[in-house]
Amino acid sequence: MNTILLIINREYISRVKKKSFLLTTFLVPLLFIAMYAIIFYVALNNREPVTTIQVVDYSGFVADQLTNTDHLLFIKNTDDAENVKKQLEQGKGAEILLIIPADISTSQTVELYDTEKKGIGTFSAIENKLNDVLRSKALKDAGIDMSVLNSIKPNVTVRAKQLTVDGEKDSSVGATIGISFGLSILIYLSLFLYGNQVMRGIIEEKSNRIIEVIISSVKPFQLMMGKIIGIGLVGVTQFVLWIVLTVGLTAAASAFMINKTQHTELIVKQQNQTGTPQEDIQHTTDSSSKIQGIIESIKTIDYGYIMGSFLIYFIGGYLLYSALFAMVGSAVDSETETQQFMLPIIMPLLFTYMLSFSVLINNPHGSLAFWLSMIPFTSPIGMLVRIPFGVPFWQLALSVSLLIIGFLITTYVAARVYRVGILMYGKKASYKELVKWFKYKG
Repeated sequence: MNTILLIINREYISRVKKKSFLLTTFLVPLLFIAMYAIIFYVALNNREPVTTIQVVDYSGFVADQLTNTDHLLFIKNTDDAENVKKQLEQGKGAEILLIIPADISTSQTVELYDTEKKGIGTFSAIENKLNDVLRSKALKDAGIDMSVLNSIKPNVTVRAKQLTVDGEKDSSVGATIGISFGLSILIYLSLFLYGNQVMRGIIEEKSNRIIEVIISSVKPFQLMMGKIIGIGLVGVTQFVLWIVLTVGLTAAASAFMINKTQHTELIVKQQNQTGTPQEDIQHTTDSSSKIQGIIESIKTIDYGYIMGSFLIYFIGGYLLYSALFAMVGSAVDSETETQQFMLPIIMPLLFTYMLSFSVLINNPHGSLAFWLSMIPFTSPIGMLVRIPFGVPFWQLALSVSLLIIGFLITTYVAARVYRVGILMYGKKASYKELVKWFKYKG
């Protein structure tokens, strides 16, 4: 046991003292906060440019009913469509030409010419405008009063509440999905990153023949476990520091956003008193509402439960996968030889990671999500994606238990291969060789 502790201490201290560790530890939270700040700023302040659209209308009724928006400016053109096309090609007039045929009501097809491809939002907005015009005409022809119909505009707001044994709790689907995405990305990268460090360390010592000197003093199993636990503690240390820094920065950012909201409300009052155009007042009010919505969503997140679960699954997943990475490192002489073994190892993680963006967040309590959160090779991602949506305690306990059992079995298999492979040089390993090494006695 003392030998393993010495190896753990060596692996831990040698990595924690590196400048790269200090830089990544303190810079990553700042980069994440800065990234989200930029995203929020752009989302709140981004105003799309106005797109001018020349409309040649052969139907005689559509162009007059196309109303302008903040981003679309419709200009009726009575000239021939071919002449307008030539002007468009020469860069004169509008950016888009919209040709409406005489039989638009029956064909429901128009032609649109553009010198540069606009975003999908522009085309979608034009389609919606045309659909509204045709719908209005159809309703009018059917004798339905449009003024009455337009006055009926329900505006339902869904306020999600989660029922628990402790009573009702506020819930935010947007925040839940954001947390799920973040956790799935972070756990995938961290397991691969720290497991790869274990493999690289073993390959480096093996290629430099340092391993022969080390093995003369310690058992292969002790060396493998010392490396795995030592590098794992480096990861835990880094994550704990990240959590502390992120919580501090998030609290500061939340306080700033609250002050920003209060300042915005004051501006709105001043604008109302000074007769500022309604459009500017509305934009300011919308920005304030968005900021307030973000703050309320952040308050619904149970950070303690989520971060605690993350550390448990990071440690369990790391121990399981790092044993496999250590086995691969012992079986090869250089990193170029690891490719044939790496794909089968990372496939379960990659498979679950890809599904987390589609199946798991859309159906977090389905059969596929359940089994992916139970299988040890997929549960570090599968369960972390499900946790923000609420998971029964028995499922969480079962998943952790299976992860521990999976780690013990994987470590046993990896240790038997490691004890032989660590002393093999110049022989290209294969899956057949790994099976032979596993069966060796002694």
